Amino acid sequence: MFIRSERLMLRPIFPEDWREVFAGVADESIVRMLATAPWPYRAEDARTFCNQPRKADEMLFAITLPGKDGAPLIGTIGMRGAAHEDAYEMGYWIARSRQRQGYGSEAVGAVLATARALGVREARAGHFVDNPASGKVLRRCGFQREPRLGEAVSAGRGGQRVPMQRYRVSLAKSANAVAVP
Repeated sequence: MFIRSERLMLRPIFPEDWREVFAGVADESIVRMLATAPWPYRAEDARTFCNQPRKADEMLFAITLPGKDGAPLIGTIGMRGAAHEDAYEMGYWIARSRQRQGYGSEAVGAVLATARALGVREARAGHFVDNPASGKVLRRCGFQREPRLGEAVSAGRGGQRVPMQRYRVSLAKSANAVAVP
């Protein structure tokens, strides 16, 4: 599946994307904000990520920025079904050199609109409390903050349990449409 937004093309992740994934994620400031990426992040980790088979209840996209010189991969975004629940969990990262330019909000909005069209009823997401910029992206895209903090294990922080702010957004057809920033 491919998704086109105003500035971005979201497309499947291909095995040959490993170099660009590695270049974007092998940055401790990025890995510290992800739950599952280890630190140090190695080329083999990127190869494994780009080659792993996807489950039927999973959408995973390379975030690319089309231009006259090609379409560099600037991040990834995905949603997968939450076990035993009628909700999907969203996660994403944007390369440090491309942050603070609205690409995260644009990608999140595009994936939420697609998920709604596919019948997903609810999306959830979270961010470590020391990453408030991610919370701004989620709120901009219609996510509502849950009142209590949770915790998540961070592989990039050596398996440490880290406080996490959780969010959710209804994607039910009767809910207000999610605006793509």
